[in-house]
Amino acid sequence: MRLVGPAGEQVGIVRIEDALKLAAEADLDLVEVAAQSRPPVVKLMDYGKYKYEAAQKARESRRNQSNTLIKEMKLRPKIDDNDYNTKKGHVVRFLKAGDKVKITIMFRGREQSRPELGLKLLQRLAEDVIEYGTIESAPKQEGRNMLMILAPTKKKADARVDVEAEKAAKVAARAADAEAERKEKTESRAAASTKVKKKRGPADNMDPDIEF
Repeated sequence: MRLVGPAGEQVGIVRIEDALKLAAEADLDLVEVAAQSRPPVVKLMDYGKYKYEAAQKARESRRNQSNTLIKEMKLRPKIDDNDYNTKKGHVVRFLKAGDKVKITIMFRGREQSRPELGLKLLQRLAEDVIEYGTIESAPKQEGRNMLMILAPTKKKADARVDVEAEKAAKVAARAADAEAERKEKTESRAAASTKVKKKRGPADNMDPDIEF
């Protein structure tokens, strides 16, 4: 059989007895990793640690899959710029959060004879949000609608970290602005008080009942 070391190094073709001896000396397990190969491939490893790490990866993968949602954004072929920019902002927000977005172009009446309008709009949107998402499912016609799916460029977990960091930065900025405003008001009051004292002068502070 072909033996692979614990670090992935190729040991070579050895007898089963020699492989078992090496496993015992290294206090490791001898695990068959490619039974269909000729000769079969076995590897020296800590099987308990391997199973634990594999289970962790599987859980992480399932968590990422379950947390990834598909949002939907509907547009009309002749949407005006203000409405387009608003909906584009929503799409960017969804993608930054790590969610997929299904874009639906809804055709009505004679618009159905102009599918190129929907295609052009979808291409424009894909280009405008390319920093945050890529086309997972190319535009396609389904009945009266044209659909396209955008996938986020970052995984859900990474996107969540970025969103939390952005929130923390905004909180810190608001706190800094509030502190600066408080300091400015304090300094303004102090300056006003000093100005009043200068106007009054030292004689204004003397007791009028004192005789000299």
